[in-house]
Amino acid sequence: MKNLANFFFEVGMLKRTPRTGFQFLGSGAESVAEHSFRTAVIGYTLAMTDGQVDVGRVLQLCLFHDIPEARTGDLNYVNKKYVKVAERQAVDDLAKTLPFGGEYRRTMDEFAAADSREALLAHDADQLEMILALKEYKDLGNRYADEWYPFAVRRLKTDLARQLAETIWSTDSTRWWFDEDEEWWVKGKRDE
Repeated sequence: MKNLANFFFEVGMLKRTPRTGFQFLGSGAESVAEHSFRTAVIGYTLAMTDGQVDVGRVLQLCLFHDIPEARTGDLNYVNKKYVKVAERQAVDDLAKTLPFGGEYRRTMDEFAAADSREALLAHDADQLEMILALKEYKDLGNRYADEWYPFAVRRLKTDLARQLAETIWSTDSTRWWFDEDEEWWVKGKRDE
């Protein structure tokens, strides 16, 4: 039980581990945990829409894909040019403490290899989460988001994700809540 408690504390570290790429974008901030949550929701959606994959496996890949960053930190693309991280060692060290350590290793290996349809969708969910964040910052006036978008799209592996990325990029990120119900926005209540 102690190892499980430690695992939960380690996962909690992701709430305090910043995603470092936003420093180059010039605006925005999120933790690895925030990123992983939306990535999992996107992964679930992609898997359900795809209809040919193990939905639970896609979710597992999405939820676990960045857990090593509790030990290694998040490296952005500039950092990755110069810094080699011992991610395999981080995975192995954690796996030794978990009763499901073998499954954790297999999950991380599958994500890294990206050779299953489930892993491809998990990778796409990871990139789509970044595309959503870029679009949100673009809509708030960040002029660099347009420069980053094409690179993120080129990382997408499936047609489904590419279609979704196009839709995301052409959708106003505030329209989901700021609808056309003018009376609500004026009076704060609906007419009965």
